[in-house]
This record gives sequence, structure tokens and C-alpha cells, in this order.
Amino acid sequence: MYKGLNRYKPLENLDQWHGRVDSEDNYYAFRWHQCVRLLDLNDDTVRACDGALGIAFLGFKSDEGIRRNKGRGGAVNGPESIRHELANLPCYFDPSVTLLDAGDVVCEDGNLEESQRQLGMMVERLLRLNLFPILLGGGHEIAYGHYQGLQKFLTSGESRPGIGIFNFDAHFDLRPYPSGGNSGTMFRQIADLNAASGLPFLYYCAGVQRCSNTIELFRTADALGVKYKLAKDLIQEDHWQLSESIGAFVSQTDHLYVTVCTDVFSSAFAPGVSAPQPLGLDPELALKILKRLIRSGKVISFDIAEVSPRFDKDNITASLAKVIIFTVVNTLCQNKNLLLNAE
Repeated sequence: MYKGLNRYKPLENLDQWHGRVDSEDNYYAFRWHQCVRLLDLNDDTVRACDGALGIAFLGFKSDEGIRRNKGRGGAVNGPESIRHELANLPCYFDPSVTLLDAGDVVCEDGNLEESQRQLGMMVERLLRLNLFPILLGGGHEIAYGHYQGLQKFLTSGESRPGIGIFNFDAHFDLRPYPSGGNSGTMFRQIADLNAASGLPFLYYCAGVQRCSNTIELFRTADALGVKYKLAKDLIQEDHWQLSESIGAFVSQTDHLYVTVCTDVFSSAFAPGVSAPQPLGLDPELALKILKRLIRSGKVISFDIAEVSPRFDKDNITASLAKVIIFTVVNTLCQNKNLLLNAE
């Protein structure tokens, strides 16, 4: 069914996953690179994960959407940069947790739409294998392909699933797309896809910057019923206000897709992005919200986008992506009582 997809490239080896080895037999001294295994989604003999938790990484090697959006290219190399950072993370999860790397979907010829379509097929495949997808961008155009796979998987089992999208982003990414999609149109495309499919558009954007969005985009967000928080309001609101707002959104959904555009963070923490934000969010706040979302038990997949090694400094942005993914994995494990005690 999945054979012959020319944009899906399984990894041939684990060269991108290498790091320090403190022990070869004491699991409590292991790091992620000692646990991750390769997964070829073209292999029809692969069986669904029957363990307590299976997690699969999938890269999207594309910044075609950024190029079309007249942004700074470089995120095409983000997946490899993030993998290198993930490799040395310590294992705080139970040995029964499965970590897999499913390789990359690439966009090498400018045909973003086909790459997004094939990315969606791979996401659907991961979900059918009972794996939690963690996608590594690449430009934020990853979101449209990612969502296509989620929608196809969920609508095959439910008549009208409420698929919530929680986006950490300085931009709404709701622009019209008369000449094709790009890294600023994905959620408008998803809104149109949902309308055509008879599904509600449930979208929350956290970290919006007024200086990065036109008045028309705010009007579009209001017209589409988008929930959002300005970056300044996220910083100023007390914990209970924020928790109430997020809780109200989560309660409207059956499933959650969480996506992080690293340009939501202050350039002090994320210099290696296409559109740096001098007054963006502090990652500590985003991690608190992220944990709140995952603890709801509704999060079905996750991606992080716009890590651009070309503009990074000392791998600061890729390292931030590492910490965010570490939080995602550990909180998923905590939900299932699979988190090990360090004491």
C-alpha cells in the first residue's frame, strides 16, 4: 500500500543518533541513542506496537513553504540537527517504551503539495501502527501534511471527530493561498479542508505577535472562530486565567494535535529560525502549557518546526527543540506510569 512513495526516505543507519555511552548494560545510565531503532514504513511486515507506549520520529526535510513565503531558507536541515541533539538525552522512561526513527519525507523538486500528501500518508501509517508520531521540521508547512494524515486516520473510525489544533506560534498562518500553500497558509488550508469534510475547525494559537500579523489576519481568525492568546497576554496573565482558557478549549475537542513553531520564542532562546522574535515567549511558560495539554490524555501527535541550523548559534535552537521533545516524551510516559524515579 505504501510502496513506491518517492518522497519517503527511511534511514539506512543510525549515524544521526550517536552520543556518549556511560554503560552498555546498566539501563539507568542509558541515553536515547542506545534505545532508538530504525523503522521502515514501506515494510508491510511491520506489526503494530503492542507495548505500553511506542513513539516514532519522522522528519520533514522541506523549507519550500518558507521559500514561497519569502522567508529565510535553512529549515530543510532541521531534522538532522534535532536528531543529533536528541541522541544524548538520558532515558527516564521504562525499558518497555519503544523509540523508533521512521526516516524522512523530503521535498527536493519544489512540489510541496505532493510532499505534504505523502507526509500525511506516513502519519496515518504511524497511527495505524499504534505509534505516537513526533515530527521534526522542516518549515511549518509540515502542519498541513501532518494534519491530512491525522484527519484521514481519525475519520476512518469516527464520523465527526473534534480534532483540536494547539499551535505555539507568533503567526496565525491563516493567509489565503491563491497561488498555492506556503509556510503562512497551513491553518487556512486546514479550515477549508475541514469545511469540505463537514468537520469543526478547532484552532488555538498561543504566542501571537501583533507586529507579525495584519489586521486582516486577526479578522480572519475571528471569522473562523480561532481562539488565541497574544504573547504579551500569555506573559501577563496569572496561572488560573491561562489554565481556564486552555481547559475550555481542550474540553471542546476529542483529540489534540500540538504543533510548535520555534519562532514563537524569544530570539535569545531561538535564534535559528526563519523569522526571529526579539520579544517572543520564554520556553518555560510554553513547557508548562505543553504539559497541561498532554496530561489531558487527548494529545495524539506532535511536531516542531522552523529549526534552521543555518542561522543557529551553538545549536541553541536545536537544543531547545530537544528539551521540548524531552518534555513531550516524559509527560506521555508519566500519563501511563512509565516514568522512572531518579531518586
